Amino acid sequence: MQIEQYLPRQQLVTKTSTIAKPRFPVIDAHNHLCQVFGGYWNRRPIAEFIDVLDRADVRMIVDLDGGWGDALRQTHRQHYALHIPDRVKLFGGVEWDQWQVRGGEFASWAAESFKQQVAEGAVGLKIWKPFGLHIRNPEGVVGHVDDVRLDPIWAMAGTLGVPVLVHVGDPIAFFDPIDQYNERYEELHAHPDWHFPSPPFPPVLSILEAFKRVTKRHAQTTFIIAHVGCYAENLGWVAQWLDECPNVVIDFSARIAELGRQPYSARKFFITYADRILFGTDLPVDLAMYQLHYRFLESDDEYFAYHHTDDAPPQGRWRIYGLYLPDDVLAKIYYRNAERILHL
Repeated sequence: MQIEQYLPRQQLVTKTSTIAKPRFPVIDAHNHLCQVFGGYWNRRPIAEFIDVLDRADVRMIVDLDGGWGDALRQTHRQHYALHIPDRVKLFGGVEWDQWQVRGGEFASWAAESFKQQVAEGAVGLKIWKPFGLHIRNPEGVVGHVDDVRLDPIWAMAGTLGVPVLVHVGDPIAFFDPIDQYNERYEELHAHPDWHFPSPPFPPVLSILEAFKRVTKRHAQTTFIIAHVGCYAENLGWVAQWLDECPNVVIDFSARIAELGRQPYSARKFFITYADRILFGTDLPVDLAMYQLHYRFLESDDEYFAYHHTDDAPPQGRWRIYGLYLPDDVLAKIYYRNAERILHL
């Protein structure tokens, strides 16, 4: 039998809570609708898409795929602004290919480009994970995420009063050897392009520490560090970042698998930093997916699957526990923090 065929049936008898709708309305502050509405994650008629959001009580969803230039204008004006202006907000982006082309003028040009994106409807700036792993600077080498030549970009976001959402790391196992000790062995075999061993890639902690320096240098800019600060495996490290930088918040998109297997630490973390956590999924819009997130946040259920299909666990062979968060914390995480940080 191959390991992917091993799907043991749970014999533990535990409570199962069905939470059809969340305690409060939701803003999904981290999702991807893929440039043009109807992309590969959400290929469905607009009416069906809105029906799922209504049934899940998702008031608004943030599309981080806004891009820049004509792509952003087309997505915003021809799709969202035309059909569903009150349900989807867009983030802009940085055209990193221009860094080598424009050299020393790049950051100022990118900052002005982002200013135009905001004028055209963007509510924030998305920085993708190739930054720090693949994107090359004018010297032709992978650029450091704390390169001071990029400061005008971060400063512009602060001047405009809009946040920068950053993904500069991945699960720690993605940077480890793919061997018998790697807890995401199956996932990395399925997605070998997600593996970033050092060398040739920088150590993940060096990337995170470097971007922490950026957030300290730009205290007037709000940074949303995606995926629980890109280090959900170490909540103590993320807490220290939050303590040191009042301008930093996080989302927990695509990380309930990590959080749910450390329920005591995660619950304490969510309560302590309730004002600085955004609800996000980073997953295809689906009613069962949202309801699983509500179960994780609201119930005290034990040892349940972090995915809503019958397939093998997609990230690692473990189960999770509910956090049973109090109402005041839930309200902030579900929508109030997003309203404040995104000016909705």
